[in-house]
Amino acid sequence: MSTRTDQLTLNVNLQAFGQRPSAWQFGDDAADALITPGHWIASAQAAERGLLDAVFFADQPVLHNPNPRPGSQLEPIALAAFITAVTEHIGVIASASSTYNDPVELAERLLGTDVVSGGRLGWNIVTTYNSRVSGNFGGGETPARAARYRRAGEFVEAVRAVWGAAAGDGRFRFDGEDVRVNGRTALGPSAQGAPVLFQAGGSEQGRELAARHAEGVFSVELTLPRAIENYAALKRRASALGRSRGLPRITPGLSLVIGSTVEEARRRFDEFESRVPDGYALGSLSNVLAHDAATLELDAPIPAEILDKPWDPDEHPTSAGYRLTFLDWIQERRLLSVREILRDFGGYGSRIIVGTPEQIADDMELWFHSGAADGFNLMIDRFPEGLVTFADEVVPLLQGKGIHKREYGHSTLRHTLGVAAFRAD
Repeated sequence: MSTRTDQLTLNVNLQAFGQRPSAWQFGDDAADALITPGHWIASAQAAERGLLDAVFFADQPVLHNPNPRPGSQLEPIALAAFITAVTEHIGVIASASSTYNDPVELAERLLGTDVVSGGRLGWNIVTTYNSRVSGNFGGGETPARAARYRRAGEFVEAVRAVWGAAAGDGRFRFDGEDVRVNGRTALGPSAQGAPVLFQAGGSEQGRELAARHAEGVFSVELTLPRAIENYAALKRRASALGRSRGLPRITPGLSLVIGSTVEEARRRFDEFESRVPDGYALGSLSNVLAHDAATLELDAPIPAEILDKPWDPDEHPTSAGYRLTFLDWIQERRLLSVREILRDFGGYGSRIIVGTPEQIADDMELWFHSGAADGFNLMIDRFPEGLVTFADEVVPLLQGKGIHKREYGHSTLRHTLGVAAFRAD
């Protein structure tokens, strides 16, 4: 075990009614629950009850079929401003795309929200590979991965220039190949200087962006050896760029279904899965395989030629980092049938634990002390009750292990995360 003296960074991804696709079918939520305050207040306050560092909001600014899995209709930065108004300590991390936003407008919108929140905002930098989003912004085809990340790097530099100007004389200028800005801002710095920068993306370009700019990373890791390797590589890359020791904080996604016994947790998992529309898991598996999983024999293993075939990330825009770790994960299960794989695949993009509070706490401790993670981005089966269970039953165990705080000691997200004050250079 390591001799770490820091503590876990714990965020929770507030995925509408929950991480399980059928979560909306449980409970007595009103049809308009996702656009009314009560649902979000209950979930955010449950997270604060567990002394979590932040709640996180993803974003897909495009219409989709809500039947298999409803998503939030609310814009993340607007939701962040609301959440910080009804909580006292917890941070809020909002996703916003560098592909389709204007850097000056977004910089001021983020900083303005951070100011009124008292310094509790984070920005999750995404490049948006969903081809359907482009039309909503008057675009044609989605830019290729390399072009998106080239723009993202310059976009972040431009945003940081605006934030630096807010702490100085108000004047900003950045001249890049794709992004050029020149002007003045009337805003001043927030209580933490500027929002904390997060990044979610495991491609080579995504890791370079994270190493250069991110203070926190949402990663996808399914196996401990690959997680340890990727953790060390990203820390080395950031250090080589002159970043402060320990940055960025790396938090893999972790899906949880909690029961007082293993049997109870499995029954809960099975109940959620029994209401998922036919083909949902096959569709998710198809995305990561870059192959129509519906054509596979359910009672046979995934053929080696499918797992080993060349893969073009621009042709198949699924997260490159997720595909790499999935292939490691599947190697450990090569002899399992597709039907069995689909059951284990229940994290839908993240590692999943279906078990007791003790099993979950022990697993989190193992990854933390093994040098695989600085914490986790939690995916809870159903909100708010699953998050209340985590706060009441898992958090005390983590505190007993000395790896989770017993109180909020600071008022800003940067202080809570142990991240240095913002600097424009």
